[in-house]
Amino acid sequence: MESQVKELIPFLRDRNPQVRQIALSNLLSQTPKDSPHRSIFFQGLQGGSLQKLQETDVIRDLKLLCRDQLAVAHDAFRALVNLSDSPLLVPFLIEPSFLAFLVSYILNPDAILADLASMLLSNLTSSSSACAALLNFEIPIIPTTSIASPASYYPPQSRSGTCSAPLPYPSTEPKQLLALPLLIEAFVQTAVDSLDDKSKRSRKGDLHFLSSVFANISTSPTGRLFFVTPRPRDALNPDSALEYPLSKVVAFTEHKDTIRRGGVASIIKHCAFQTSAHQAILSPDTILVASPPPSVVAPGIGALPYILLPLAGPEELDLEDQEKLPDALQFLPPTKKREADSVLRLTHIETLLLLCTTRWGRDYLRANGVYEIIRGAHMEETVDKVSEHIERLVQLIKGTEGSDTAGHQIDASSTMAEKDEDTDEDNRIEEI
Repeated sequence: MESQVKELIPFLRDRNPQVRQIALSNLLSQTPKDSPHRSIFFQGLQGGSLQKLQETDVIRDLKLLCRDQLAVAHDAFRALVNLSDSPLLVPFLIEPSFLAFLVSYILNPDAILADLASMLLSNLTSSSSACAALLNFEIPIIPTTSIASPASYYPPQSRSGTCSAPLPYPSTEPKQLLALPLLIEAFVQTAVDSLDDKSKRSRKGDLHFLSSVFANISTSPTGRLFFVTPRPRDALNPDSALEYPLSKVVAFTEHKDTIRRGGVASIIKHCAFQTSAHQAILSPDTILVASPPPSVVAPGIGALPYILLPLAGPEELDLEDQEKLPDALQFLPPTKKREADSVLRLTHIETLLLLCTTRWGRDYLRANGVYEIIRGAHMEETVDKVSEHIERLVQLIKGTEGSDTAGHQIDASSTMAEKDEDTDEDNRIEEI
């Protein structure tokens, strides 16, 4: 049977698109985990210790077919999403030409399969090498003046059978720009454009899986530093006002999509490991704050309301307690519901614990009603692990500061329980 399946591989290069589609649709069924003949996609990749791995024909064909007509490209993307759990494939899927296509395709508002491309990029960034590559990766961008396009640029390397070039083709010279700030802008834009009818949206994809990409990147110190270092607000205009990249995504902790709000919760948590950024993370945007290094000032990120809102319920508070809260949490309606996912509730509590590792952070949390919110959350919590973390947080917030804590940091490991693998979804591999 395996030999019969392998006989389909040469047909991926057939000139007839129907033949390519039939061959690919049959091969696609062998790409999920535990498929009986999945090994055919990895044969030839296991080189010796001194032998450089060589890309096989089937992987090269799948990458090319992502640029094909809709039905073929759809199955090619799905196949690579399923296969991208293997570390053997990562080097071939993050090589510059394919990574440039993948990122450019996601950025193009007309990309019909942008969500599948985002899912593939999410799986790839489970690898530290992919995260490092994307952090410094640049793509060619052509600035445009088209009013009809939601983006003020065209990524030429996105051109494919499912994503045609604009007409008339822009005459401006392309310039190289960092991909990550552009991906963040696209991620924010799709949330603003929330029409149910995708055909009427400015972008064809939801791009929710980009939140997992950002979460994966923020697991490294260099990745965290990107999110808490001021950058120009407009990625195409280096002279625009400075802004922390994290401030663009924090608002999605109560988004209706679990993938998006879960990824954002993880980004905030990871950035909280950067103790030098605590003041920038917590300060409102009405205050200019520097997050060293470098000591460049920008409006505060104001993340606290977005961390607390998923933990807040409909409980009525005394007027004195209400006044402590950030404006967004005052006088919440009786219909207010807490985050239903216990993993995400735990993530937000862990973020608050990390923010308690600095004296400035603890004082800020005390002064802004964190205890009043988590007191109500603890009363309603049904998961023991979350309750234990809340109790640990209460000890830090309500505890008395002594000479041993004043002006000093608390070790993060002493504030958080040992991380369980089954609750850490930052590096989860998606399969279709």
